[in-house]
Amino acid sequence: MLTLDPETTSAPSYSLLNASIQETFTSLDRFEWQAVSEVMQMRDKQLYLEAGYADFKEYCQRELSAWGGYRRITQLLGAKKVIDTVGELGEHIKNERQARPLLRLVKEPDKLREAVAIAIRENPSPNQSDFAAAAQKVVPRTPRPRIKAPTQEPLVPKNSEPLVPQPARVTVTSADHPRHGESGTIEADPPNYWQQIVTFADGSRELVNNADLDAPSVPYPTQRTYPKEYAEAIAAIEQQYQQKIERLEQELRIGLQSEATAKAEQQMQEQLSSWQQLYQQQKEQIIQMQQRLDEMEALRKLGDENEQLKQRNQELENAVQERPSQQWGNTLTKQAAKALNKEVMRSLDQTIDLRSLAQEPPKENAQECLRLMGIALGNLATAMNNTQALQAAALILGTEPNKSAIAYRAEQLQLIPQAVSDIRAVLAKPGCSWPDYLDVAREYEVIEQDYLAQLTPQEVELITALEKDAQPKIIGVGSIVAHADIYSALYNTRGEVIEDLGDEVWVAWEHWKDRPKKTDRYFKKELRLL
Repeated sequence: MLTLDPETTSAPSYSLLNASIQETFTSLDRFEWQAVSEVMQMRDKQLYLEAGYADFKEYCQRELSAWGGYRRITQLLGAKKVIDTVGELGEHIKNERQARPLLRLVKEPDKLREAVAIAIRENPSPNQSDFAAAAQKVVPRTPRPRIKAPTQEPLVPKNSEPLVPQPARVTVTSADHPRHGESGTIEADPPNYWQQIVTFADGSRELVNNADLDAPSVPYPTQRTYPKEYAEAIAAIEQQYQQKIERLEQELRIGLQSEATAKAEQQMQEQLSSWQQLYQQQKEQIIQMQQRLDEMEALRKLGDENEQLKQRNQELENAVQERPSQQWGNTLTKQAAKALNKEVMRSLDQTIDLRSLAQEPPKENAQECLRLMGIALGNLATAMNNTQALQAAALILGTEPNKSAIAYRAEQLQLIPQAVSDIRAVLAKPGCSWPDYLDVAREYEVIEQDYLAQLTPQEVELITALEKDAQPKIIGVGSIVAHADIYSALYNTRGEVIEDLGDEVWVAWEHWKDRPKKTDRYFKKELRLL
């Protein structure tokens, strides 16, 4: 309920005041239904016995007299029975007043539901009169016979005794009353304006509500009368309460407006934050796409170079096919022999003889000297058909003692200087990675152990570190992680894995260190490594 103080603000509009009135009455009906549920618990569980009351009726008359006592509670319980009987249609019954004309049909559930359906069909938001008209259509009620008042006072014979007035006779007509259908007499003055003291046929005297009785001949007062001074005091109190209610309504309205404003600001902040986060994500995606385009451009250039190499290779193959194979073979053999003799002479200039070389290899360029000696022995064994020279060449070159194996090994060893030069060149590049190294190393894969022996220990350690960094990382104890969901509040936070449970881990978050709860449990697939 919302009101405005006329002293501080202007007069409210019709729509605002009307909405406030409807909200107030809706709240009253909702709280009344809540009270019915609590009263049913009190009655069904007989909790009133703990306070020393003999029955539920006495409890209602003593504790709830300010809200209508047992009569009002009986009406609310009857309305609850109506709503429970009609089932889903009960949501259209908003209060006890609307359920009151339907109470007489509660013993016939089919007719009761039919009456509610008729009322809803004629008016989507039915009121008390709509339900009463629908109940009258389904089960018409016979009107009570009216007792006509005499036209004039009965004449009393002068010589006869005056008539003694007979007690008024009444009948309990309420279906919810325990004495429904029983008749009695009113022999005493009423204790208040809404009840009568009725004496029944069994001699018991009970206090019965006027609404539960059918006695047209008994004049029931419609409201309680007070002395003039009491009436003025009551009117003053009512005015004070009305002013207080209006002031509270004004404060509530101002509070609701402030709360609505704060809620709108919070929603705007959340929306702005989500937009900023979306902008950051789009920016990261653009950067990733740019990197991907750069990679594709590099691959395109490599493809062009590969096509050029293929074309050059094809040209060389065509040139080889145009010359006689014997002529090319002789040329290659001559050129290889010249290069080999030149390398052998250069190597022999740095050595003493085979016997001293066998006892102690030279300290400078020893591996290259041994390879050249092996190649020389292989050529010598081939030329002289010497088996011992062939075995010696195979032992030095590290292969099998046959001509084809020694020749193949000699071709491989000739690639070692170029391999070492290429490997060192790629390792010297800034930001060298494992894929960069592999691109070069795959060309010399068959002589990997040979060129690794020519590298320095620092270069070998660098290759090992690159390989280790390229291995996929696994979340384990000590890993620094964040949430994998980009929409999670923990996506940009840091946490450390403190316990590994297999598929799940316990994570201690840095921004939770000041909270009572510092850790939480997650599946590994929910996290990402930082």
